[in-house]
Amino acid sequence: YKVATSRDMRWERCQIKSTALLGNVMHFQYGYQQGANETLLYNEKNELTEASACNAYIVKNGVVITPPLDNQILPGITRHILLDLLRKEGSIPVEERAVTMDEVFDADEVWVTSSSKEVVPVIEVDGKPVNHGKIGDVWLVAQTIYSVGKLNY
Repeated sequence: YKVATSRDMRWERCQIKSTALLGNVMHFQYGYQQGANETLLYNEKNELTEASACNAYIVKNGVVITPPLDNQILPGITRHILLDLLRKEGSIPVEERAVTMDEVFDADEVWVTSSSKEVVPVIEVDGKPVNHGKIGDVWLVAQTIYSVGKLNY
């Protein structure tokens, strides 16, 4: 999965899902024009918020890190289930905190999640490889935890 990045130009009520998703569509289109599958969004503080149609995560030193829920992030169902399952299983530490775009570019792994895509590893951000363009080991474990756990959730 390849992603582009873009300053989040949507309104500051992203936690509300409405039928007027023009801002999301425009960000998605931008990524598509860059040859990407999705667009990671960041705010005026240069912090990762989410993607145009997904929640976003990084992995650094074996820790899954995702921005905390606020008015810039839709509380995704897959995000909720994944974080809950990872915390209950316990082998992969999880943090919810601000993530700078520098951290995104320096991450060992980058993922996106959505109900339609589930948990997807990102191998390229703005044309730069993540994990040498390979799927990460933490994702492999997390994907297994999610795939098994979601059936009983």
